[in-house]
Amino acid sequence: MKRYLILISGRGSNMESLLDAGLPGVCAAVIGNRPDAAGLALAESRGIATMVIDHRGFASREKFDSALADAIDHFAPDLILLAGFMRILGDAFVERFSGRLLNIHPSLLPSFRGIKTHAQALAAGVRLHGCSVHFVTPALDGGPIIAQAAVPVQAGDDEAALAARVLIEEHLLYPRVARWFLEGRLQLLEGRAHLSDQIAVEGALHVPQLAPQFAQRNSA
Repeated sequence: MKRYLILISGRGSNMESLLDAGLPGVCAAVIGNRPDAAGLALAESRGIATMVIDHRGFASREKFDSALADAIDHFAPDLILLAGFMRILGDAFVERFSGRLLNIHPSLLPSFRGIKTHAQALAAGVRLHGCSVHFVTPALDGGPIIAQAAVPVQAGDDEAALAARVLIEEHLLYPRVARWFLEGRLQLLEGRAHLSDQIAVEGALHVPQLAPQFAQRNSA
């Protein structure tokens, strides 16, 4: 059975969605870069091994990356899932785990890379926003996109409202993509995400319907 490992920095809501999904594999460990990350206690309560590698204890990004990579290798995962892991990983780290390192980003990449994506989307006046799951490469939020979920931007949205709508789709999309990988249907080939059958490709874009209250408002 394949093994996956999750990296977190905070509350771990995407981590929880992965653990709840009944993935075809074993969660080998959850590693956090902050000792106060709430997701660590949640993982421990489920009997999952946890580890803290506090980035503040290292003199350089490279030394932190090296320690983190060594810890990951100890658990020998087939797949590494970044789930709200708020650290930029260096080129050497990314190349070490190339092809088995996934991230979920709260925007429809390549738009709105980096942080404060919901504020960026609102400032740009886009009508659709969402999230993307991608393979991690040295380019920040620039790896091959695997799947995306789109949500409508509603009149009167603020960052919190838009973020909450996107988060619902993150919790649906990320476990789906992780499942594809663990089932051997997803891989990185020649710099592109490759899904082994057309059903997976057709299911890659998930556009949720409007919530009932919005549908009623738009039909009025």
